[in-house]
Amino acid sequence: MNYRGILALDLDDTLLRTDLTISLRTKAAIKKAEAAGYLIVLASGRLDLAMEKFVRFLGFHKKRGYVVSSNGALIKESNTGNIVHQSILNPETALMVYNLADAEDMCVQIYEGDTIYVSRRNEFADADIKLTGLRQVVASDFKNMVQSGPLKLLIPGDPLLLKPMEEILKNYLGDKATIFTSKPYFLEILPEDCHKGSALVKIAEITHVPRESVIAIGDSMNDEAMIRWAGVGVCMQNGNASIKAIADLVTRKNNDDDGVAGFIEEYLLDKDGILEQRKKGLTHE
Repeated sequence: MNYRGILALDLDDTLLRTDLTISLRTKAAIKKAEAAGYLIVLASGRLDLAMEKFVRFLGFHKKRGYVVSSNGALIKESNTGNIVHQSILNPETALMVYNLADAEDMCVQIYEGDTIYVSRRNEFADADIKLTGLRQVVASDFKNMVQSGPLKLLIPGDPLLLKPMEEILKNYLGDKATIFTSKPYFLEILPEDCHKGSALVKIAEITHVPRESVIAIGDSMNDEAMIRWAGVGVCMQNGNASIKAIADLVTRKNNDDDGVAGFIEEYLLDKDGILEQRKKGLTHE
């Protein structure tokens, strides 16, 4: 199938409202974007199972498409569930992350199936349950699980403590892992060169959509790579200041006021869509 372009959408704080729902207006706008020839790709830090209800709500399970989960570590076909691409964190790297975090008395999380396995309980790990709907288990042999080669690790904690932890990990690991904060209280560690941007590159190659015809919308640091790579990178009005600084556009409205729908209606559904305008050399606020 020939697509006019790809529209990649982050979930939390972008497509989803604060109550973790997608408005009917936004759903309708997405359907119109599909009808106009855009392939819609959900790209989230969530596990694929924690994305399933949104995939179904938008009807993506009924047609061929792609879902990016675990911040780019896993790409699946939306209608079949077949794995298109998967990246695994090197066991030695994962073990080093665990040891460094444990030395700082910090919790580490691994995601598997419908379960979040934690090395110890803490209030920030509990917040992940509310966001994803997954169950939480304190693993009796967490260190052994770490060495099994997870898709990613996550360190939940006080933002004031995570920042120095991030620097420690980057100093020790160098380019052996991709490290960033998705939410201020979630520090994520993924395989090297693995992020939402690398996932979009693969999907664009599969669908033969040129980079300049890819639009990515997000709000946080785990969206940075796809916003930088996309032909048009868009940050939500409620997004991180650093992401706004690198984005080509900022939505007029936030995630609770249908910012994604407003963007689609204004820039994709008019006779001269944003991609066409960009090709003509026009600028946007």
